[in-house]
Amino acid sequence: MEFNDEYWENRYLENTTRWDLGEISTPIKEYIDQLEDKTLKILIPGGGNSHEAEYLIRQGFKQVYVIDIASTPLQNIKKRVPSFPPSQLIQGDFFDLNLTFDLIIEQTFFCALTPNLRPAYVKKMNNLLTTKGILVGLLFNAPLYEDHPPFGGNIEEYRSLFEPYFTINSMDPATNSVESRTGRELFIHMHKKNKHLSV
Repeated sequence: MEFNDEYWENRYLENTTRWDLGEISTPIKEYIDQLEDKTLKILIPGGGNSHEAEYLIRQGFKQVYVIDIASTPLQNIKKRVPSFPPSQLIQGDFFDLNLTFDLIIEQTFFCALTPNLRPAYVKKMNNLLTTKGILVGLLFNAPLYEDHPPFGGNIEEYRSLFEPYFTINSMDPATNSVESRTGRELFIHMHKKNKHLSV
């Protein structure tokens, strides 16, 4: 099966989006709550209905961008937050994006990609971040599925992927996950390496 725009569009139209919590996840909310600079340029890739983006906008952050390959979740965001700038809701392929950001928030995008795309994901994240850019978010620390999203993984695999391109400040079990994800999430906080190691 090809996990393309049609596949994801149908998932949203059929409402088979069990990964969508219907609200911002606690670890990401608590991270956002300690941010003071409301001018940060922030990206949420593969954001879907992106309750994180909604929360950021309602907290006064102006430069919040969401990119998703499907149009329905972006329309859902616009309905919930009519003031969301249309130019910052981007329907397209994450790997084709050519902007830079101070902060990227990872929330169930990494696990939606087939594992063979993970090296390209890490390189693209590095390229999308400004010199002092930060990648923050959650990764599943569990096997999950092998033939369809969400695809899981473990901390050893993730470290080997990210360390050539990022300084890993934190990649630890989340202590404040929502109940349905307790014990299955890693909270990540990384700084971009501007001279990445060869792999």
